[in-house]
Amino acid sequence: MAIKIRLARGGSKKRPHYAIVASDSRMPRDGRFVEKLGTYNPLLAKDDERRVVMDIERVQYWLGQGAQPTDRVARFLESAGVTEKKTRNNPNKAKPGKAAQERAEARAAKAAEAAEASEEASAE
Repeated sequence: MAIKIRLARGGSKKRPHYAIVASDSRMPRDGRFVEKLGTYNPLLAKDDERRVVMDIERVQYWLGQGAQPTDRVARFLESAGVTEKKTRNNPNKAKPGKAAQERAEARAAKAAEAAEASEEASAE
């Protein structure tokens, strides 16, 4: 049985509240889980201590049993100091979209034309 430590969504529409659970990876997101390990309330302020509440001892137990945390839960564990921080690199995320690239190329071409015209005017 492959165990994952992940978020299970609760709460009403536009008012999310998540439970941090140890679950079989084959079960649905909000379905059956093995153990509830904590809660996450994204509506609270980022500096509020009640935003992420975890039973660290049980989380460490499940990690010792080979459970794999999801990306979001891994970030919670890093901020709590349970796991070491991983380096993340997504260079495609920083690239501008097609429209922005086209605007930048048009701007550069216009600037080059203006520079050319000013050089010709100063040479005369």
